[in-house]
Amino acid sequence: MNEGSKLKPIFPKWMNAFPTVMFFAVNTAVICVIAGMWYYATPKFWEVGYMPTQPGGGFNHQIHAGRLGMDCRYCHTNVEKAWHANVPAVKTCYGCHAEGKLLISGGSDGISKLHNEKTQFIRDSYDADKPIEWRNIHVVPDYANFPHNAHINAGVSCYSCHGQIEGMPVVVQVESLSMGWCLDCHRDTEANLVPKERITDLWWVENEWFAKPVDERQHGGKTPEELKAMLMRDPPLHCSACHF
Repeated sequence: MNEGSKLKPIFPKWMNAFPTVMFFAVNTAVICVIAGMWYYATPKFWEVGYMPTQPGGGFNHQIHAGRLGMDCRYCHTNVEKAWHANVPAVKTCYGCHAEGKLLISGGSDGISKLHNEKTQFIRDSYDADKPIEWRNIHVVPDYANFPHNAHINAGVSCYSCHGQIEGMPVVVQVESLSMGWCLDCHRDTEANLVPKERITDLWWVENEWFAKPVDERQHGGKTPEELKAMLMRDPPLHCSACHF
């Protein structure tokens, strides 16, 4: 080899910066994936806002619970006794919506006709002796358990999990129902309990109770601290409380 000859580099000079560039690129991609999963792959993103189409004319909570003032337990009769909140049998709906039984006060013929059309599916189901296939909205995974009776009897209002149902023409999921969300409530018990006689009075719960700071809440001589003291036990934080 001649002394004046030079070896040609195998890779171009810019390849010297390649390892550094790849290090930052890969790490940035990993951080973006983790951040995306942290935000998007959660019940809060995928489930909050869930609002399925219900059979027939649906069930307008704004009219029944809001304007007419029907108590939640008129339809969901077992929430104080059972783990699961039952939906009413067709005969419960038919009790009000039988042909010609419900008259709309001050309503025009057009309104009455529209009402009959929207509730015809109830009469059809009753005549066929078949249940109305309502679609579940608030569903926890099979590996988790949520006893409605325990929460209702402890003083947890329907509002805490389901939101202001009385104002919903169509029910929509407003809370994630995730494990972290449940644990936040168990850790801050005083802020989430309401007087038991008011658990289904959602307007009062939202505008009279939760609208005040915790230390200013009082009803019938009871404060949040006293409501918590009435519990048989502190809300559990261990895994086996919900996963068994």
